[in-house]
Amino acid sequence: MTTAYEKMQFALDAIERHNSRVNAVISLSDPDDLMKQAEAADQVPTEQRGLLHGEPIAIKDLANAAGFETSMGSPIFKKNHVKTDDIMVARMRAAGAIIIGKTNTPEFGLGSHTFNPVHGATGNAYDATRSAGGSSGGAAVALATGMIRYADGSDMMGSLRNPAGWNNVYGMRPTWGLVPSEPLGDSFLHQLATNGPMARCPKDLATLLSVQSGPDARQPHGLPTADFAKDMDAHGLKGAQIAWLGDWGLPFDDGIMDISERAVEDLRALGADVTAIDTPFSMDALWESWITLRSWTVASGAGVFYDDPEKRDLLKPAAIWEIERGFAMSAREVHQQSVMRSMWFKKAAQLFETYDALLMPSAQVWPFPIDWVHPTEIAGVQMDTYHRWMQVVIPAGLIGLSVVNLPIGFGAAGLSAGLQLIGGRGQDAKLLGMANDWYHGTPWKDHTPA
Repeated sequence: MTTAYEKMQFALDAIERHNSRVNAVISLSDPDDLMKQAEAADQVPTEQRGLLHGEPIAIKDLANAAGFETSMGSPIFKKNHVKTDDIMVARMRAAGAIIIGKTNTPEFGLGSHTFNPVHGATGNAYDATRSAGGSSGGAAVALATGMIRYADGSDMMGSLRNPAGWNNVYGMRPTWGLVPSEPLGDSFLHQLATNGPMARCPKDLATLLSVQSGPDARQPHGLPTADFAKDMDAHGLKGAQIAWLGDWGLPFDDGIMDISERAVEDLRALGADVTAIDTPFSMDALWESWITLRSWTVASGAGVFYDDPEKRDLLKPAAIWEIERGFAMSAREVHQQSVMRSMWFKKAAQLFETYDALLMPSAQVWPFPIDWVHPTEIAGVQMDTYHRWMQVVIPAGLIGLSVVNLPIGFGAAGLSAGLQLIGGRGQDAKLLGMANDWYHGTPWKDHTPA
């Protein structure tokens, strides 16, 4: 496909073929209008074309895209049509992307299972009766089924990693601060979530990250952008020192560790020096730090809806639970758990003096039935919160490390899994280079959904 017109026709055909089954793309623009936009894009002189010229892209329904509804999966924001782009979306448009619609997400992005009362549930690309993961579930499924080539996502607790692993695509949680965010309220204190790219290959991840990243005068934090598609070529798996963290004492569904350990052997075969290491930090301590800072963050942003009785009645139980926990916390509790976060940051920095990357599974369970709210137990261990089944993602997210999900194949039920390749802050190009070697050295790119 060489023209924007052809790309748009291909995207619309894929949406027509798959979307009724999986419900990944929502708020789709009029197809005739989209074809006209593509025709106009083909008239733009070559020298004026950006990195995403003529690419159909659907924006995750937590971000604002002018002319589209931003519902965030909540009845509170149903029919919330916005007139401005978020920073990241504006950059994608400026690079030539054609915004075709939105991708589905859980309510307020809470939970790693994409369902909400406004747009319904999103089915897994390989089995629509199973969860797509989340909260970037719609984005991952749209990629896997060929509806779009590039997708944006966001990640607080695995939302760029878990759905990528479950749909056999690549998702990247970049170093925190590299991609500007549009937080609700405060811009200074909250550092758990970030926007980032998703794609079917690392080169496309790198291209989109180059567009999304860089400082913005409206945000107090910001890291410089780079030509990641070029810089990644200086890195790879050959000779890379990688620490395999194993299960870190967490429970896993049968088969997850087996497929992960086979992937470790594949990494070694591709030239990486992978070393199994002891647990580097208390997972219980990380969990207490995480749930404290997460609830405080959620309450700080979404608490305004709780304060309005009519809107509170429209919130899902998980949101109410997070907000009430956050409201009950003292400043001392928050500070103590941020100190714990700082201790883990220092320990991780020591690990990166020896290793180029850390490695652990992207999820503790296989994609579960789509009508579940969340898993309540793993391997006989009861899950005491709605999100504890995703505990495996918090070591990286808690301290803003860069992470790429590596697709690692399929289990007995034909469902896919992934590994988190975790790098130090600012090591995004290095991770992309290693991921690119994995992409070319493994067969999973050829396993597309029916």
